[in-house]
Amino acid sequence: MSAQSTTTGQVLEFKLGEETYCVSIGYVTEIVDVGELTQVPNAPAHVEGVMDLRGRTTSIVDPKTVFGIRADTDGQRIIVFDPDIVQDQGAAGWLVDEVYQVVQVSPEQIDQSPANDSGSIRGVVKRDDEFVIWVDPAIVHSTQ
Repeated sequence: MSAQSTTTGQVLEFKLGEETYCVSIGYVTEIVDVGELTQVPNAPAHVEGVMDLRGRTTSIVDPKTVFGIRADTDGQRIIVFDPDIVQDQGAAGWLVDEVYQVVQVSPEQIDQSPANDSGSIRGVVKRDDEFVIWVDPAIVHSTQ
C-alpha cells in the first residue's frame, strides 16, 4: 500500500451541524435510520446509547460531542463502522444529521489539518467553494 492510497480514495460525506465531514468509505459497513436507542447508565457523554443491529449490540456515538460541535440538530442517520476499527469496544455507529454521498478524493484536493489534535482529523478536502473535514473514526475511537 502506497502512502498516497492512505490519503486518497472514496469518502462518505455527512453533515454535523452546519459543516460537512467525511470518512473513508472502507470504514463504513452500512447506513441506517435512527431507531430506538437504549440509554446506558454512566456511559461517557459522547455515547447516546446502544441499539441492536442485525443481532449485534452497537454503541451509538454522537460525534458532535466528540468534536465539540455546538448544534441543536437531532441526528437522523447512523453510519455503522466496521467493528475492527473500534478494536476492543465492539460495534459502533455515529449519529449524524444527514448522509450525502460517496465521492472520490484526489491528493490535489487535500490540505493538512489545521488542528493540532490527536490525529482524528486527517485533513481538509477542498471542493469548489466549500471545505469538507476528513475525520478518521479509528483514531476517534482509540482516544475515547
